[in-house]
Amino acid sequence: MDEAVTTDALNGKQPSYIRDHRQRLRARFMAGGPGAMPDYELLELVLFRAIPRRDVKPLARALLDRFGDFNGVVSASEARLRDISGVGDAVIVELKIVEAAAQRLARAKVMQRQVVSSWDALLDYCHTAMAHRETEQFRVLYLDRKNVLIADEEQGKGTVDHVPVYPREVAKRALELNASALILVHNHPSGDPTPSASDTEMTGQIARACDALGLTLHDHLIIGKSAELSFRSEGYL
Repeated sequence: MDEAVTTDALNGKQPSYIRDHRQRLRARFMAGGPGAMPDYELLELVLFRAIPRRDVKPLARALLDRFGDFNGVVSASEARLRDISGVGDAVIVELKIVEAAAQRLARAKVMQRQVVSSWDALLDYCHTAMAHRETEQFRVLYLDRKNVLIADEEQGKGTVDHVPVYPREVAKRALELNASALILVHNHPSGDPTPSASDTEMTGQIARACDALGLTLHDHLIIGKSAELSFRSEGYL
């Protein structure tokens, strides 16, 4: 082993080869941005803060092998992350900070904006927030008379293939917010956005509740792993 590496190890310092590798990755990131880096190197950059003195490349590879891609890693649940050898509190904190930042950035691009003109950003936000969840989540996007998004609220969490939804509560909340329209969104952890019979029935119930109160149901989006389904576009509404 190199003498400098041995000395660093004895002194409890970061080995020089690790230090040099980290400096090179950071420089490449600053020069070329995330597009210049594969997922495992971007993940290494995140892990540097959590694990200051060890080579994190093996852990980055292990995380990607388990969860598929960068998004899958940062969106994975704490329990599943802890199944990976080498993942502790510090790693989980760093990954969840990245996840929270990504969601807030995506959300900021759609809140208080006209939905029609920011539809792609809205879909990006829904995928960022929901595509990699391991259980179903149902949320409602409430819009004003100009179709500006005024509220984004989670209405329920469920199991891997079901989430309880209460149409009256959805409509009641719209009135409380003085909303004029809404968009329903939920995810399918299976990755397949095809609506189930219960999805279709629930959407019909909410549509009827909205009609009775003079509210407009613009759409129901089902978010899969890499695609989404629009009830409006597919003729379900």
